[in-house]
Amino acid sequence: MQTRVTQLLNIDWPIIQGGLAYLAYAKLAAAVSNAGGLGQITAMSLPSPEALTTEIRRTKALTNRPFGVNFAISQHGKPYEDMMEAALHEKVDVISITGGNPAPVLQMLQGTGVKTLVLVSSVRQAIKAEALGADAVMAVGQEGGGHLGKDDVGTICLIPRVVEAVSIPVIASGGIGDGKGFMAALSLGAEGIEMGTRFIATQECEHAHPLYKEALINGTEQGTVVIKRSIGAPARAIASAYTKQILEQEKVEASYDHLKEWISGERNQRFIYEGKEEEGFGWAGQVMGQIFDSPSVQQLFERIQEEMHDTNKRLQDMLKSKEVKQ
Repeated sequence: MQTRVTQLLNIDWPIIQGGLAYLAYAKLAAAVSNAGGLGQITAMSLPSPEALTTEIRRTKALTNRPFGVNFAISQHGKPYEDMMEAALHEKVDVISITGGNPAPVLQMLQGTGVKTLVLVSSVRQAIKAEALGADAVMAVGQEGGGHLGKDDVGTICLIPRVVEAVSIPVIASGGIGDGKGFMAALSLGAEGIEMGTRFIATQECEHAHPLYKEALINGTEQGTVVIKRSIGAPARAIASAYTKQILEQEKVEASYDHLKEWISGERNQRFIYEGKEEEGFGWAGQVMGQIFDSPSVQQLFERIQEEMHDTNKRLQDMLKSKEVKQ
């Protein structure tokens, strides 16, 4: 398959694996890249630049295909400059930016030749990212898992608006987990997709606890909630007794200082690593209603391609039947 995204990133299929805090490491990233997409390592979940260097080298040992490093930056996150220097020293192919203002990161990357992807949730953010020099934008609708935009605009409405607003390639994200969703994204004008939640329920996502994967497989599209909205950082997680407590705490006091113990990375890890659902939470998008198993990444790619072919054939048959009637 050839789009501007495959050409830009030198990949076979324009399928990008999301940054997946605390989960996106060498084995998963390499499996996605080996299957023809773009795997990614999560930089800011690692403890040090040295740890990031090690993870990049592990990935290179597992694949000779391009892969990326995701930088999830935020107001309350740790400094990223030393981590970025480590990624540049290792000559990574792609850097994606999610979370906060991408301007300082893009400025650091000017002249390096590294391809840059910026996650956006609005037309305004997409226009800004293009003006700052991003090579492509990943536009996420409110169905997505993890941190979202504040506007509550769904993917099917957001993607065509972003496509109309910028000239750089647009990658669709949020609510996409199979070949049917991929075809829908292409029909809206996107030239690739990003998937996060779907890649958690794969064999190569080895850090995800079995109970986390089971929650994704057994859950429905109604099984998520948006937390942190009260502090201006809405994020979608699996609905649970713990996330209900977070929502109750948001009613008590809408401030980061009050919530930080409840929404910390440590609390996230207690569930996704240890399966302690009464002590922590796990990110997930509404697409979990379309997840029924945990295949290998290669099997998932093959399934997506088959679904795309079947969807295309169905649409072609429908168009042909209309032509016959006319």
